[in-house]
Amino acid sequence: MSLDNLRDLYQQVILERYKKPRNKGKTNPIDRYQKGHNPSCGDTIELTLKLDAAGDRIEEVKFDGEGCAISMASADLMAEALRGKKVEEALSMVQRFQAMMRGEDEFPQELRKLNVMQGVAQFPVRIKCANLSWHTLKAALEQAQADVGEFVSNEAID
Repeated sequence: MSLDNLRDLYQQVILERYKKPRNKGKTNPIDRYQKGHNPSCGDTIELTLKLDAAGDRIEEVKFDGEGCAISMASADLMAEALRGKKVEEALSMVQRFQAMMRGEDEFPQELRKLNVMQGVAQFPVRIKCANLSWHTLKAALEQAQADVGEFVSNEAID
């Protein structure tokens, strides 16, 4: 695929997921809850997760928030990709996504939809927008329960 075609696909998917997100709202029940904030541009996100009875597999992820097309599209794609994943797999996906934003990795074929976000790496100032939902997910998964805590900030994350 040519670079121009890849750029067009990136823009198309971002706009589609921003305008018509598929995973907006709150899970029922809420097993994990975390708020995230990107002070650089003002993006905010509230992430809720529904886990299986054992608490080690993600059944559903939903988000709500306000922000740019990149942050909201990234959250929507992430939520879809996490369905059915074990918590350990999800934490590994956070690391892989952040590595992808640095141009060091990409997702395998079964998660190829996430690779469309590679286009963000061309705009270093927007990487924090794409990483916000992933940073928030990590904080949510590292909690013991659905505590409503402070916003996590991705300001220190590159």
